[in-house]
Amino acid sequence: MTKKLFSLLLPLLACLALSAATAPARAAADGIAWDKFPKERITDMAALQNGAKLFSNYCLSCHAAVFMRYNRLRDIGLTEEQITDNLIFTGAKVGETMQVALSPTDAKAWFGKVPPDLTLVARSRSAAGKGSGADYIYTYLRTYYRDETKPTGWNNAAFPNVGMPHVLWELQGQTRAVFDEVRDPKDPSRVTQVFKGLEQITPGTMSPAEYQLAVADLVAFLQWMSEPNQNDRKRLGVWVLMFLAVFTVIAWRLNTSFWKDVK
Repeated sequence: MTKKLFSLLLPLLACLALSAATAPARAAADGIAWDKFPKERITDMAALQNGAKLFSNYCLSCHAAVFMRYNRLRDIGLTEEQITDNLIFTGAKVGETMQVALSPTDAKAWFGKVPPDLTLVARSRSAAGKGSGADYIYTYLRTYYRDETKPTGWNNAAFPNVGMPHVLWELQGQTRAVFDEVRDPKDPSRVTQVFKGLEQITPGTMSPAEYQLAVADLVAFLQWMSEPNQNDRKRLGVWVLMFLAVFTVIAWRLNTSFWKDVK
């Protein structure tokens, strides 16, 4: 029995060892370490409303959110009139889902593939050891830099060789990447480019601090959109845990009282 169990566990242990050995290489290939998204923005109604505005103005022209209806934005404090006047540019009804006018055929011809739907992107982009999907998007939107070797003229430190151009560049301005050359001590001829940071080339309409907050608001909206009930769920969860704690004490005392005369 022991021998059979060992034979079953050995492949699993080998896979785990291989995964640990290749983790640094995968991390390097997947870009830089992710920054932490400021989670307090998710409960800030003003931040969510600003994020909805940024999403409608800069993302919704190419990326749909087919699992979200416009009228659901009432949950973040917007009226149907505000939604219709400020966030709908396609003539859609307020009860319809967030679709794009761009046809899949044109999108594939222009971009090579259809831009992905963003309804659940904040939940789908998480990675073990790196962070949540919100952390990834927050880092991604702040680390675009000019790269004339790319077809779009842009590259990204969090997503090397990215195909999407920097749609928020007017807000952030233009930056260039600064790299350090690190030589392999065992093979000096082998040089690795390590990302050091970004350097501003031209200013944007926002200061760096303002742009960072704007990205945080946009990511907060994407995070909220991936699960609109998450704030209610967390609040309810606290009350459920408190109830269970009190009920556990009551059940324990009842159990003690019931069995005290039983020998």
